[in-house]
Amino acid sequence: MSSPAAAPVNAVQDGLVGRQHVLALTAILLSVAMATLDTAIANTALPTIAGSLHVSAAQVIWVVNAYQLATIAAALPFAASGEILGYGRVFTAGTVVFTFASLACGLADSLTTLVAARILQGVSGAAIMSINIALIRFVFPAGKLGRGVGMNSLVVALAFTVGPTVASAVLSVATWHWLFLINVPVGMAAVLFAWRALPHTERQSHGFDRLAALLCAGLFGCGVLGFESLAHGGHWAPVAVEWAIAAGCFAMLLRRQAGHPAPMLAVDLFRARSFALSALTSICSFSTQGLGFVALPFMLQSTLGYSAVTTGLLMTPWPAVVAFMALIAGRLADRYPPGLLGGIGLIALSAGMASLAMLAPHASPLDVCWRTALCGAGFGFFQAPNLKALMSSVPPRRSGGASGVVATARLLGQSMGAGLVALCFHLTGQMHAPRAALWLGCAFALAGSVSSVMRLTPGGRKLVSVPSRL
Repeated sequence: MSSPAAAPVNAVQDGLVGRQHVLALTAILLSVAMATLDTAIANTALPTIAGSLHVSAAQVIWVVNAYQLATIAAALPFAASGEILGYGRVFTAGTVVFTFASLACGLADSLTTLVAARILQGVSGAAIMSINIALIRFVFPAGKLGRGVGMNSLVVALAFTVGPTVASAVLSVATWHWLFLINVPVGMAAVLFAWRALPHTERQSHGFDRLAALLCAGLFGCGVLGFESLAHGGHWAPVAVEWAIAAGCFAMLLRRQAGHPAPMLAVDLFRARSFALSALTSICSFSTQGLGFVALPFMLQSTLGYSAVTTGLLMTPWPAVVAFMALIAGRLADRYPPGLLGGIGLIALSAGMASLAMLAPHASPLDVCWRTALCGAGFGFFQAPNLKALMSSVPPRRSGGASGVVATARLLGQSMGAGLVALCFHLTGQMHAPRAALWLGCAFALAGSVSSVMRLTPGGRKLVSVPSRL
């Protein structure tokens, strides 16, 4: 990549133009699609992988868990490194390593090597997903930021929509290894475009705190691992140890970075009520999505008697409508308050979750589809405006910290939602757990709607006060 001095000074002041804009956006969206699609297809292929490698279902689940834990542990450190080294450099490096890790996954011949490669994928995926929104802020002009994050949301939703279909199509003609190998040409194209077109952003003068990065990893890794252990009925002793480690890491992290101009755990940004409410709204909404995506298949198959194939088709309207609504909501976010749009969307999501929880035992496919479509419309109407609110409530030089919070809030919400479904099964049993989880999702969506609307108050619209040294 050329030196930062070679880039035009105005290249990142208010968006890119022409060919550079197109190439940079293509690089970002290709990498995001690759990382998102990889998550969706890995879930679908778990039974096939277990049979091929001769391991149990409990063992093969680490193909997913290793990726998720590595991603959430590395998200904030990579967001901080983007502010120091430049977002384009970190994003490009993440795409390079993700492509290499995909090749390693495709060549794996044992569960151990596959899980190791998935950890590398998770770490490099964090470099992509923790910085992509920060880069979009510099690719699009401020007046069209909502449109930019809407396109990002569209690609994520489409990847989740086609993921199971792509996995099924590949597995019908090839082994599971090709689910990862198909990333290699996509990754190479993304690297080429990124190398040529990603903007050169201002770099901060403070150094990278390695100990803070380890403390961040311990905080979120052990915190999420402890919650998942508890949700699956694990013993209290290891859960207590994991949470104690997470609490200790949190305390030491706050103490170490007190007074830091750009702390890795972006406590400075949470001084802005608008930013804090947007982050809370994001956690609530992604918790709802996690609850719905995990609980709904159990309800459709165990309670309503649909086959696995039909269940996948009945759930498709959710991400498909999210993709459709993303561009509409993104454009509206450039004209109307995100707090209002997010509040409306999450009320619709809550209504959709409630309607799913009240499904009759002999509900028809149409009864299911309009409800999942309503959930998708609500979530899609919320997502892009909320992303814009998070990014526009902080100064440009703290875009990395804000983008890291976006990624962490999403991962925390999804992990919390999936864990709460497991907890519902542990507490209420197989028959009642799916409905209980859907009602819980309804409550989370309502809470998110309240926090979104609170941004419309005068205090909720205040921007963060940033020290002059930033």
